[in-house]
Amino acid sequence: MSASDTPLELAVVLPTYNERGNIAPMVARLDAALGDTAWEAIFVDDDSADGTADEVREIARTDPRVRVIQRIGRRGLASAAIEGMCATAAPIVAVMDADHQHDPALLPQMLAAIRSGDYDLAYASRFAKGASAAGLSSEAREKGSRIANAVARKVTGVELTDPMSGYFMLRADALRKDAHRLSGVGFKILLDILATAERPMRVKELPLQFAARAQGESKLDRTVVFEFLVGLYDKWLGRFIPTRFALFGTIGAAGVIVHMAVLSAFLAATGNAFAGYSFTEFEIGQTLAALVAMTFNFVLNNALTYADQRLRGFGALAKGWLRFALTCSVGLLANVGVAAVLVRFGMHAYPAALAGIVIGSVWNYALSSRFVWGKY
Repeated sequence: MSASDTPLELAVVLPTYNERGNIAPMVARLDAALGDTAWEAIFVDDDSADGTADEVREIARTDPRVRVIQRIGRRGLASAAIEGMCATAAPIVAVMDADHQHDPALLPQMLAAIRSGDYDLAYASRFAKGASAAGLSSEAREKGSRIANAVARKVTGVELTDPMSGYFMLRADALRKDAHRLSGVGFKILLDILATAERPMRVKELPLQFAARAQGESKLDRTVVFEFLVGLYDKWLGRFIPTRFALFGTIGAAGVIVHMAVLSAFLAATGNAFAGYSFTEFEIGQTLAALVAMTFNFVLNNALTYADQRLRGFGALAKGWLRFALTCSVGLLANVGVAAVLVRFGMHAYPAALAGIVIGSVWNYALSSRFVWGKY
């Protein structure tokens, strides 16, 4: 019986972003590595501009083992992996990168471990005995990965050499059972799975020769450490305070500091920082401070809070800032208006400014989530 006649056993999920040139060579490597195993490859593409999804469709026309999920309006490695693993009928699922840093030759060993029933999960480690992390882009990144792994071991209680690995395999029913409790935040889906499991998972560790990237863009950018911390927060406190709201609020708090600093500088420049300022001078200072703080909040929220929906390029950023300004305009008016009224009634400038900020922030979050980084 040929592989095409046997029941589907393994789905390999490969999240992609601008990796058109990696697709055909990866399919060839999967075919060579898996032999007679009945497998399929699910490329989950975050709407790549280079035509990655179209390249997968072209291959799929002649190879039914290959298919694509093209995601519109959402991004993120962890969420892409979850969607791909939940989209297959295969009883066993694997997740790996499509950029050739993960060696498909390890898949048969992972599959044997899961088939045996002795292990719940098999994964490839960059730091196990006999492994190599030479494909990491710098010594600093390798050191950062080791530190993150140490923190992850403390959080999950799982003693692995590389719990931050992105190359692993497990049974699909185990994944689906916990899928609704996975955070889907950030890049470290394996850490999420290990921390979510109700009982410690039996894990098979295999050494990985982590290769250099072939082509395409890395999904891990300068915010990777931030994403890691966000994932930990979501696992610990996300059930009480939604993660995105907490991030928006934290950046808003930093914006308060920026706001007060600008206001202080303006009033000091006019020689009226503590007394004797005119109502008009305060209005000008409060408006200027609000605009600067709003821009500060937009930049950080775009880079961090909405990293999975990040606006890129001058045009998109300019339009995004304008939309952010428009959706915050009512909040800005409320901010300035409330603060000005309180000053008229004799309240000191700084408490009045804080009151205005609180009133305006509620509106800012509600509409910016929808109309700046979301869908109309």
